[in-house]
Amino acid sequence: MYSIIVVPPPTTEDERTGGQLRLAPGDHLSFGRSAPDNDLVIGHDGVSRRAGRITAHGAFWILSNLSARQTYVVENPEGAGEHIKVGPGRLDAPVPFEFSRIVLPAAGDLLPIEVWAPRHDYLHGAGGPDGEPTVPAFSVDRAKRYFAVLAALCEPRLRGEPHAPLPTVDQVVERLRPLWPAASRTSVQWNIDYLAVKLRLKPGPDTAESGPRLNGKKESLVSLALRFDLVREDDLVVLAGPGRTVLPAAPGPVER
Repeated sequence: MYSIIVVPPPTTEDERTGGQLRLAPGDHLSFGRSAPDNDLVIGHDGVSRRAGRITAHGAFWILSNLSARQTYVVENPEGAGEHIKVGPGRLDAPVPFEFSRIVLPAAGDLLPIEVWAPRHDYLHGAGGPDGEPTVPAFSVDRAKRYFAVLAALCEPRLRGEPHAPLPTVDQVVERLRPLWPAASRTSVQWNIDYLAVKLRLKPGPDTAESGPRLNGKKESLVSLALRFDLVREDDLVVLAGPGRTVLPAAPGPVER
């Protein structure tokens, strides 16, 4: 069963690829400029003769950088700028992304190799001891106004602009007004403050510690939400315009 799909750079003229290459667990795919030495030939003078090797491992894959000088970047196109770097000579670096893009720097060009890992393995059945259920790390209610505020903050980066500046409070107010006519700077800022407490970025008002001042509050909220998938692209439906029911208000600074 194939578990990894490799899509060569669009300029690749190697007829052996057939557009895509499929790897089963344990299979290797070498790539580089030299035809005799590689499964995927990339005919660019800026690519090493033996540039790298991809190895399939079930639901994930590993990358070896066989270049002596070039660092490769592996991007997550869906991850709001998330990436890893694989330095020269690094062997067997695990790549955790379901959709990945290896970026090869090649004499002024950046050549992409896309790698897909669509196989998902899951634990079936309970498989654990009896007892109290585990408390969720982050508990959010997608029907509350605070979640709509969080979604509006995350929207630019979820729309495919990983380095987009975050919307201002005024822009969030305008974005939410079709579903929350009474939205104002004060109410949106209150929800941002509430989220900072709820997601434990700062202590709640009922604790003895006031904690340090939280600078970059919006950036911290969005970073946490995107890193742990608290807001996904399909959650942006909560920002739909007229015709949707107005979202209920958050219960207060700290939920009981």
